[in-house]
This record gives sequence, C-alpha cells and structure tokens, in this order.
Amino acid sequence: MAKAKAKENIVALFSQIEGMKGVKPEIVIEALKEGIIAAYKKQYGQAQNVEVTYDGNSGEFAVYSVREVVDEVFDSRLEISLEDARRFSELYEVGDKIRFQEDIHDFARSSIGVAKQNVLRKLKEEEQKDILNEYKKYEGEMINGTVDRLDERAIYIKLGRLDAMLLRKDQIFKERYRIGDRISVFVTEVKMTQKGPRVFVSRTAPDMLKRMFEKEVPEVFDGTVEIVSIAREAGDRAKIVVRSHNEKVDAIGTMVGRKGSNIQPIINDLHGENMDIIEWSSDKGTLVRNVLKPAQVNAVYIFDDGSALAVVPDDQLTLAIGKKGQNVRLAAQVAHCKIDIKKESEFDESEIGEIVSQEDENEEEESELEIIEVEEIPSEDQVGLEELLDSINIPVEEKED
Repeated sequence: MAKAKAKENIVALFSQIEGMKGVKPEIVIEALKEGIIAAYKKQYGQAQNVEVTYDGNSGEFAVYSVREVVDEVFDSRLEISLEDARRFSELYEVGDKIRFQEDIHDFARSSIGVAKQNVLRKLKEEEQKDILNEYKKYEGEMINGTVDRLDERAIYIKLGRLDAMLLRKDQIFKERYRIGDRISVFVTEVKMTQKGPRVFVSRTAPDMLKRMFEKEVPEVFDGTVEIVSIAREAGDRAKIVVRSHNEKVDAIGTMVGRKGSNIQPIINDLHGENMDIIEWSSDKGTLVRNVLKPAQVNAVYIFDDGSALAVVPDDQLTLAIGKKGQNVRLAAQVAHCKIDIKKESEFDESEIGEIVSQEDENEEEESELEIIEVEEIPSEDQVGLEELLDSINIPVEEKED
C-alpha cells in the first residue's frame, strides 16, 4: 500500500510538472532522479553509491545502493564482505560491485519536494541556454535596440528577451543617450555568467565600421571591394585600407559613393567621426606612404624587422605625426608595422642600417586617388559639384560620373 502511494505521488508530480509550458519529460525524469538521490543522501549521510533508474514502459523508478565486495568491511554503507556476498552468488570476487534495490517509499515523499525545486531550476537553466543560443549567432554582427536604462557602469539596451550591456569603455566618448533612444551596436561577445546569459556590445570596435559599410555598400557586402584593415579612435578618426577585386571597380570611389551617398550615413550615425579611406598596396613602402596621408612623404625605408621609416618635408612633420600622435599611431595600426617619422633636414641616409626596400617619391608617381580624407560632406543643395568634390579631396578632373 505504501509503495503504491509513493508511486501515485510520483505520477501526480509528473502530471503536474509536465503540464507546465515548455517542460520536457526528460527534465522531469532527471529532476526526480536528483530528488531521490538527495533524499537518500539526507537519510544515509552520503549518496556516492546510489543509482536511480527509470523504466519508460512502466513509468517506475528504482533505487539501488551499490556496495563493493571486500575482505574486511570498514563502511557497511559502501562495502560488503566476500563472505556475505557469496551468500547471493558463489561467483562474486573481491572488487566486484553488487546492486541492492531499496524501497523507494523511503525516499519518495521527501524527493518530490526536491524534484519540484530541481525542475524549476532546470527550467531556468534551459531557458537561459535557449537565450544564450538565440543571441550567440549575433556575435560579430550589428544589432539595433532601445536604451532601457543607464548607470555609471553601462548603458543597457533592450534586445527582446535580453538587455545588452554597452560598457563605458565601449562607448564613444562624445555620445549621449536617453532612455527610449534607438541605437545601433556591434555585438562583441555573448556568454553565460553567474547572473545568466549576457550580451556585450560596442560602439568603438573597428569591426563595427566593416559591418556598417557592408550594410551601405553592396560591393563590400559581396566581396568585390575588400576592407583589408581598420584602425580607429572611435568618435574622432578612423583609417580604412581597401582594395578592389575587380579592375573595373574603384575601391575608394565605391566606399565613398556618388556625392558621399555611401559614407555619409555612417559618418552621421557615428556623430561626425572622420574617416580616411586608403588604397591598399602589396608594396609595403607604398602602403606606408598611403596610410600617412594627408601628410606628404618624401621617402619610405623598410627594414629587415618589418618596421618603417618615413622621411617627410620639415613642414609636414606635424601633419605626419598628427594631433597627440594620432595620425602616425593609426597609420601604424592599419599598416600593421612600426612607423618612425623623421623630417628631411635631420635625415642622414648614411645612418640607415640594413634596408629591405626603399619607396621613394621619385620612383613612383603618386595618385591623388590613393586616399580620401572624409569629413562632414555638404549636401548637393549646399554646394556645387566642384566644391563637393573638393570637400572630400578628389580633384574634379579625376572624378568620373
């Protein structure tokens, strides 16, 4: 009668929990197993030797204590003597394991309460896993959301079932947001934390620019124009090296778009962040020359360790280095090499050590289309074509309609 009552309680628990939305039968089974083991441990002080099985056909659970056959018993809960074991079978030897079925009635009542707690815990865990998997696919992508709340640590952005965290270090210094504002962010990481799944986003990540150009420029999205590298000091300036995989497609012109139509929405979204669009070159000296623009460079020396020395006219030194070193710093990042700057009046070629290559201004004719320094582009209504092209540093005679 007691055993039947215990089974009724377990069946009732099954019916109750399975009726909950989204609860899988295997979760209930596993929760009951854990509940029975917890009840066994509570009664016997340990549960290292207990096994719980479930028969899917009969719907019944069984509890077994497992004991090891030994010559001398030190803990009767875990061990059984060889002499006692051979009362069950003469085949048992020292080291064998014997399973003894226990009366589940002894554990059923207390195990049900534990099982309920386990089911709720597992439901929460499963929900968190689902959320994690749902948002994991957005890593490395752009996503839109609404500012939900703000504190000193972060801006919290509503993304459906989860809030994303835009930490202070990932915010553009001059941007300000209010609750309810729409915002585009780049998903840097989705991970499980002690507080559940977390989505971390950024407005400063260099790859954010890549995704923005993929959205605005079909040729970037389909790979015709490749963004080779990006260096960025978010909210202020970025250098972007590009190349075309189709000789009929001009990489820089495509990035900028007709009258700035491609790049201007990105500049607007980033509140006026200036961008240098730079032509890639397989020749490292030419690439270093390009990335240092708008400064004029007389010669570039590439050393055997991969570093570079750029020699510039005296009046170009400040421009080459940039405000607080920004121009040369971004140039080095985007070219992936150390770049030293020296003004012409202080340069002595005899002091130069082993040089792998030299790219001299006189050896290769410069093209004005190697780089475009893009700032805020006036609208077509505000200026004429010549003024518009001047604003993005493209000579009128070289611009194609």
